[in-house]
Amino acid sequence: MCGRYYVSDEMVRELERVIKNIDTTERVGRQDIFPSQKGLVLAERCRDLRPEPMIWGFPKYTGNGLIINARSETALESGMFRDSLLRRRCIVPAGGFYEWNRAHEMVVFTSGNMPVLYMAGFYSIFGDQYRYVILTTEANQSVAPVHPRMPLVLEESEIRDWIFDTDFMKQTLSKTPLPLVKAQEYEQQTMGFIL
Repeated sequence: MCGRYYVSDEMVRELERVIKNIDTTERVGRQDIFPSQKGLVLAERCRDLRPEPMIWGFPKYTGNGLIINARSETALESGMFRDSLLRRRCIVPAGGFYEWNRAHEMVVFTSGNMPVLYMAGFYSIFGDQYRYVILTTEANQSVAPVHPRMPLVLEESEIRDWIFDTDFMKQTLSKTPLPLVKAQEYEQQTMGFIL
């Protein structure tokens, strides 16, 4: 599951290189993005990619809470997600995302060599609000020791195919993301006692 991620100036500068039409006059510093907050997503506008601020999370039918993630394995089968996944895909750029291990210690995952993780997602419109959800998949071997799920992370070369090619999207839903780099401030040590 992905319940928090961060953006940074370094990430925005890299997006400037990849997506030529981003307005870069505003710097973000380093900011954590939480559910219900606005985040920058890359979406299709006039057959091109455009950065759009959208709110993270679909409102639940009950009116209480948000749906922030969708399982890539079953999203096309869900009445709530199917139309958006087929027609309104997006990329959620992040510097990295957070997970918590069993000892409730925060762990940060990044690509290591690139300042942007391109997380697959989709969006919909609720009233006058554009809202997005991040797709998750079974964790790869770099994330699995911390959490069983992770965002469906795409490579830079796959961004446009994810947005514009429905056949590519369907194949990608079962993709195992590349290994990520794990960082945490400290790691709990366990001691074994010999009797």
